[in-house]
Amino acid sequence: MMNLRKYVFDFEEGDPNNKKLLGGKGAGLSLMARAGLPVPPGFTITTDACREFFSPRKKEVDELVKQLEKNPPPAVRDELIRKLWSIIDTLSLPAGLMDEVRDRMKALEEKRGRKFGDRKNPLLVSVRSGAPVSMPGMMDTILNLGLNDETVVGLAYQTSDERFAFDSYRRFLSLYGKIVLGIDDKKFDEAMEKIKEKYGAKSDVELGVEALKELVESYKTIINKEAGGFPQDPWMQLESAIKAVFRSWMNPRAIYYRIANKITPEVAGCTAVTVQSMVFGNMGMDSGTGVVFSRNVANGENEIYGEFLPNAQGEDVVAGIRTPLHISDLKERFPRLYEDLYKNLKMLERINKDVQDVEFTVERGKLFFLQTRDAKMTPIARVKTAVDMAREGILTEEEAVLKVKPEVVLQLLYPRIDEAKAPKPIAKGLAASPGAVNGEVVFHPDDAVEKAKQGKSVILVRTETKPDDVHGFYAAVGILTSRGGMTSHAAVVARGIGKPAVVGAESIKVDYDRKLFEVNGIVVKEGDVITIDGNSGNVYLGAVPTLRPTVGGELSTLLEWADKFRRLGVRANADLPQDAKIAREYGAEGIGLLRIERMFRKPERLEVLRKVILAESSDERRKAMEELANMIKGDFKEIFE
Repeated sequence: MMNLRKYVFDFEEGDPNNKKLLGGKGAGLSLMARAGLPVPPGFTITTDACREFFSPRKKEVDELVKQLEKNPPPAVRDELIRKLWSIIDTLSLPAGLMDEVRDRMKALEEKRGRKFGDRKNPLLVSVRSGAPVSMPGMMDTILNLGLNDETVVGLAYQTSDERFAFDSYRRFLSLYGKIVLGIDDKKFDEAMEKIKEKYGAKSDVELGVEALKELVESYKTIINKEAGGFPQDPWMQLESAIKAVFRSWMNPRAIYYRIANKITPEVAGCTAVTVQSMVFGNMGMDSGTGVVFSRNVANGENEIYGEFLPNAQGEDVVAGIRTPLHISDLKERFPRLYEDLYKNLKMLERINKDVQDVEFTVERGKLFFLQTRDAKMTPIARVKTAVDMAREGILTEEEAVLKVKPEVVLQLLYPRIDEAKAPKPIAKGLAASPGAVNGEVVFHPDDAVEKAKQGKSVILVRTETKPDDVHGFYAAVGILTSRGGMTSHAAVVARGIGKPAVVGAESIKVDYDRKLFEVNGIVVKEGDVITIDGNSGNVYLGAVPTLRPTVGGELSTLLEWADKFRRLGVRANADLPQDAKIAREYGAEGIGLLRIERMFRKPERLEVLRKVILAESSDERRKAMEELANMIKGDFKEIFE
């Protein structure tokens, strides 16, 4: 029976407003393509196709997901995931989907003047996930798809750059092995470290052609041993990659993220898949990849803010493997390109009426846009940008108020370090997400979950974080990493969930095996208490005193605007004079609930209360109650002031 449902849309024909069908990434690419921005051509496979993919065994899948939602112990969790993925591995792509994909690939070949799988002039594509709501780093991406032992030679000929071709091939092999075949990425990391050590290279960019060829062979050996071989057929690669991205909707970090962020099936029921012609940031020092925001997502200032990594590709920036350059370095290297980036960023901001988070690639000096989405920001930045954009005419005052969720206001009331009592910091990194917290050091996300269940406050310390660590983020009170920048995975996720974070504290040397980190001669072991300050980037030994913040600036303005539109009165729970004082400072109109029993908690008052309870006569009780009334009379006077 012929499939009448349309599963695939070119970027130019997709509806930018239909995120439920195209996913956020697909809708953003359609928006940019229609606006005339330089977007590598491609197409989006809809969320309908993803739902159809899971439908034959949906009941079984849903039951296992329900069990995962209960946050079981790691051993149980891993067994549930094994069962879940064994079910998913039996599923096939919807009937007719690959026929549509083949048609779109032919059109893509014509647009790019290259042929998929061709030995001399190969077309390479990326296969990326894209949920209807932003889930940064929670699902999977595969780059450089279409490479094999023959097309890598064609890519070298096509670009006149053999090093670049084999660098791209080794990247594809590791991504395909990890994401499609489920091989532990540590095996690829270990192979990389051996090659770097053999050739005396500190980073991957220092590896020459011969080293990369050797690394490719090492990666293929790993794939042969762990998964029975690497498919040389590009069409087989593409079909299995689409299936793997659909499967990543049900990986544990994505499930956990949806639970923690209350993303229901009605809000986002599955992921779309974008298939896009590759552009390459790893073609030399005139190329690179970056992530940039249309405003500063840390403090809300109206300046473009982000990072750029020369001679790099795809996940290199967000993975935090190398510490990137500030976006201002791009301005120095490519001033005209920077101007184009700035102009288009601001255009996207005005169209979407929000701060934009944009991924871009520079290929031999030419700028390409790969993604745009509403940015994750610190609470300070969220409030400031909403107010500023209203003042600039981008938003109305009411729209500005609606941009700021109640939990964002609560996060603005996080404590800050008492500088007068703070010791000298032992390290300093980038202030990635605000708030000052202290807790016991842990090095593994599973340990963070277990200790949090015991009621302990913990700080998760990692060299760099990966999407699979996300359950540890929610369990920890804060995150500290020794690598990565302001757009790394740790920074983006921490800002998104309101956890204080310090990233890129490069003086810290993490030793997972010994469960400790060293910094400037100081050894901090698992279980030791540290304090991190996401406002300054400082890291302190021990628990450092904190201060309560006050309301002012843009938050006061926003709350005044909210008063214009709200219909409900705002009254506080206040049992003590200091509660009433804070409530007044934060704009409460009065007290809705006062529980007198909290006034009795001072030791001298508890003693009198005991007399009331234990009195043996009415006169004795009345006398004690009069004494107690006199004690709390002053509290009521202060409350009513």
